[in-house]
Amino acid sequence: MATSIKLDDDLKSRIQHLADVRHRSSHWIMREAIRDYVEREEKRESFKQDALRAWEAYQENGQHLTLEEADAWLEKLEAGYDAELPKCHD
Repeated sequence: MATSIKLDDDLKSRIQHLADVRHRSSHWIMREAIRDYVEREEKRESFKQDALRAWEAYQENGQHLTLEEADAWLEKLEAGYDAELPKCHD
């Protein structure tokens, strides 16, 4: 699908410079930039939606972990242990 986009001269020049030094087309540079942006924003939105669902679940049932419990679990994972997530509680 062809799409047109208006770019100012400075940005066009910067894109062309990157394309030249990377031996790629300016089209490839722009397509990669858009793909990376969309993937990053999709992940950000997914994280936001997960947080909202977790908050709604907490409001409904009060189940949670304390900061200390979560930190202790994360420390074990960081140390390379195969630690199971602690059980949530009221």
